[in-house]
Amino acid sequence: MIPVWGRALFPLCLLLLMPGALSQAQSQSPQSATPLVAFRIEGGEIRASLTGAAGNAMRGRAIVLNRNEGACLLCHGVPPADLPQGQPFMGDLAPPLAGSGARLSEGQLRLRMVDSTRINPASIMPAYYRVEGLNQVASAYRGRPILSAEQIEDVVAYLRQLK
Repeated sequence: MIPVWGRALFPLCLLLLMPGALSQAQSQSPQSATPLVAFRIEGGEIRASLTGAAGNAMRGRAIVLNRNEGACLLCHGVPPADLPQGQPFMGDLAPPLAGSGARLSEGQLRLRMVDSTRINPASIMPAYYRVEGLNQVASAYRGRPILSAEQIEDVVAYLRQLK
């Protein structure tokens, strides 16, 4: 749990931590250098898979738990059964991921991963699959998403299992 004084500093900490996460994700994700897949938002969802196929929930779980790739644990909690033993604390600035598959449709989860500001313009969650209109992006990473289309689908598959 982040103390009250830490919550005010958290956005600054997130900016300081994310560049490392971005460089790690980019070096491990050769697909991230490819052009973005076009998608359509309908009724607050991206209904169609970005890859045309279902993601792999096990790979998605690994991305969520990896602090150098998705960095999801900076803000979200995960079900205790999914947390590896010895894993450091999880954030509580954003809703816990437990039950996300029951609360949100696959398309709603996908839109939140692609660009959460489409739902909440004040969101502090990074746009994992957006490259335009971003601020404070290192020049080496301009034009490159944090996660590839396949990785987005993998995370969506994992989140759908959290009922």
